[in-house]
Amino acid sequence: MLLAPLLFVALDARAAGWSEVSLVLFRHRSLVLLENTVTLSVLVGAGAIIIGVAAAWCTERGALPGRKVLTVLLVLPIAMPDFVVGWAWHSFAPGIEPLLGATIVMTLGTYPLVFLPVAAALRRTDPLMEQTAYSLGAGRVRTFTRVTFPRIRTAVLGGAVLVVLTVISEYGAFEVLRFPTFTTEIFTEFQFDPQAAGALALPLVALGLLALGAEGFLTRDRGRASMPSIRPAASGRWRAASVGMITVLVAVVAVGVAIPVGTLVYWMTRSHATTLPAAATVGQATWTTVRYSALGAIVAVVAALPVAMMSFRRRSRVRDVIERSTFVTRAVPGVVVALSMVYFATNYWFSIYQTEMLLVAVYAIIHFPLALVCVKTSVAQAPARLADLGASLGRRPSAVFARVTMPLIAPGLLAGFCLVFLTAVTELTATLVVAPIGVKTLATQFWAFQNEIAYGAAAPYAIVIVALAVIPGALLGLWFDRGGGRRGVEVNS
Repeated sequence: MLLAPLLFVALDARAAGWSEVSLVLFRHRSLVLLENTVTLSVLVGAGAIIIGVAAAWCTERGALPGRKVLTVLLVLPIAMPDFVVGWAWHSFAPGIEPLLGATIVMTLGTYPLVFLPVAAALRRTDPLMEQTAYSLGAGRVRTFTRVTFPRIRTAVLGGAVLVVLTVISEYGAFEVLRFPTFTTEIFTEFQFDPQAAGALALPLVALGLLALGAEGFLTRDRGRASMPSIRPAASGRWRAASVGMITVLVAVVAVGVAIPVGTLVYWMTRSHATTLPAAATVGQATWTTVRYSALGAIVAVVAALPVAMMSFRRRSRVRDVIERSTFVTRAVPGVVVALSMVYFATNYWFSIYQTEMLLVAVYAIIHFPLALVCVKTSVAQAPARLADLGASLGRRPSAVFARVTMPLIAPGLLAGFCLVFLTAVTELTATLVVAPIGVKTLATQFWAFQNEIAYGAAAPYAIVIVALAVIPGALLGLWFDRGGGRRGVEVNS
C-alpha cells in the first residue's frame, strides 16, 4: 500500500509513453521547476539544520531555567500548518519575494524535525568527552566538529531528510506565495492533463530517492553513542553564551508563531462577509477533522509497530531497504497519493470509493514514515532480551508483549499518534481529492474561503486548526525531552 503511489506514477508514465514523458520533462518550464525545487530544498534544509542544531545545543548543554517550557515553544512551529503560515505571511507582507517567503515559511515550519532528534541524540552523548577536548586545548568550534557532530550526525541527517521530503511535497504554502514547484505544477496539471502530471511526479520521486540514498551513505559507518543519565550544568561563559542564543531562538519562535497567530487574530476581527456559502460550520468541520485524523493516526501507528520491531531486532540488508523505501512516500505529493488510491479503488475495489475508509487509508500512507520514526525510537528502548527472558519463564509471546514490551514502547506509540495526528489535521490536497462528497474538513473550508479572498471567514477555521495541533505538538516535545530533567555532575568551562 505504501508503494502504491509509486506504482501509479509508473503506470501513468507507461500509459503516456516515453515521447510524451520526455516532452514534459525536458521542456523549459520543467527545468525552472527543478531549479526552484532544488534551490528551495537546499536553502530550507540548511536553515533548518542551523536553527535545529543551535536550539538543541542550547537546550541540552545550556542547562538554563525554564528549559522544558522553551523546548515546547521550539516545537510549536511544527503545529502551524504551512499553508496557514504561508497565507499569513502573504497577507502580512503581500510584496514579499516568493523564494524568500517560501524559504522563511518552510524553515520556520520544519526546523523542529531537526531539533527533536538532535536534542535526543545530545542527551545520549556523554558531555565529559567535550570537556576533555576543552581541557586539551580544543576550541568550541573544533570540539563541535571533531567530537560532538560525529555523534549526532545520524540525527542531523535524518532530520534534514525529513525536512527535504516535506519541502518537495508541500503545496498549499507555495501556491499562496506564488512560488512554483513540481508539486504546485502537478496539482494544476492533474486538472487538465493527468499524464503530464504523472510525468512531473517522476522527478519528485527521484529527488526523494536521492535524499534517502545520500542519508544512508553518509551514516552507514556511524558509531554508537554512550548513554549517560546526567545533564551538564553550564556556568560562566557557556551560560552567558547560551542566554544570548536563547534570546535569538525565542525571537525565531516569535516570528514563526506570533506573526501567523497575530495575522489570524487580526482577520478574526474583520468582516466575515463572503459570497461562498459554508458547506460546514466550524464545529462540524472540527469534528470531521478530528475523527479522520485520529483514525489515520491509529492506522499508521498500528501498521508501523510490526515494521519497527522486525527491522530493529532482526536486521538484514533486504529489510533495511524495504524499511527505508517507505520514506519515499514523504516525497510524493498528497495529490499523487490520493489519485493513486482513487485509481486502485475505482479499478479493483469500487466499494471503498468515496468512503471514509479510503480517506483514512490515504492519511495513513502519507504519514506512515512519521509514525515509524517515533515507534522505532521507542522500540530501541525495549531490549529484545527482556522479551526472551519473559518467554524463558513460561509466558506466552502475547502475554510477554502485553506485560513487558507494550509498557516500554507505549510512549513512542503515543508520540507517533500525536505527530501523525497534527500533520493529518493540516492535510489539504489529499483531502480535496478523496474526501467523500459533502465532507468538509477545517483545511478544505479554510482553503475554499481564502481562495475567494474571504480572509475574515477563513480565519476561524485556521485558528481551530492551530489549536488542535498545539496540544499534540506540546506532548511530542515533552516526549522527546523525556528524562531531560535529570541533573548530574556540574561541568565548568
